[in-house]
Amino acid sequence: MTLEVLDRYSEALFEFLWCPVCGQEVFTHIPFEGVFCKNCNTQVELQEPRETRGYEEAVLACFDSTTTWNLHVDEKLRRDLPDGSARVKTFGAPGAYEVNWWSPKPDEDWVPVERSEFNDVEEPDEVSHLA
Repeated sequence: MTLEVLDRYSEALFEFLWCPVCGQEVFTHIPFEGVFCKNCNTQVELQEPRETRGYEEAVLACFDSTTTWNLHVDEKLRRDLPDGSARVKTFGAPGAYEVNWWSPKPDEDWVPVERSEFNDVEEPDEVSHLA
């Protein structure tokens, strides 16, 4: 009997991804718990999509804001996800990933935070101790 091993972790993919809640690009893996944004604690789970359209790699990154810190305190540092979750589908290969779509689709009610969008905003002192 052979055992097929699926390696869902891709260092190159995590170098491409960013958190749609706070815009940061650093994620932390906690064994047996999951992968979380190091800045705001939004959880991310990688899944394989049903189809790849011939790309070397197609991945769904599912973000969940149930564990996110300080969402209620300062909207200038974080943007909540609609209904607490969002998914992004990426295509490509290491070094050449691109976003195919977001679900729910960005519109006037919700737009994911862009990479490093809040980098120039300082966190107020009354917020920093709440994490």
